[in-house]
Amino acid sequence: MKRDVFYAIADPTRRSILRSLTSESQNVNTLADKFDMTRQAVSLHIKYLQECGVISIRKEGRERYCNLEVEKLAEVADWLEPFRKMWAGKLNQLGRLLDELQTKSNKEV
Repeated sequence: MKRDVFYAIADPTRRSILRSLTSESQNVNTLADKFDMTRQAVSLHIKYLQECGVISIRKEGRERYCNLEVEKLAEVADWLEPFRKMWAGKLNQLGRLLDELQTKSNKEV
């Protein structure tokens, strides 16, 4: 099954794994130690993340290291952009309204 970036971020465990990889690559065992689940369950999440293209795996000897692929996560940012613009506009309107109310309040005092 082809998975996309939205599948990757749909699960809280997968989001936590992605956050853990923002500062440095980590091996699978290190990642598994951070969660209250079996190593096998964490490995399945890692497999899904790799299938989604948001992480890559490199082997060093017997260790498998997970690396974050931030370019793929840009799809999420692109999808969210219209909503960010909408909320920015609404917050700007709210700010202007609060400024007007503050100005009216200061004039009445």
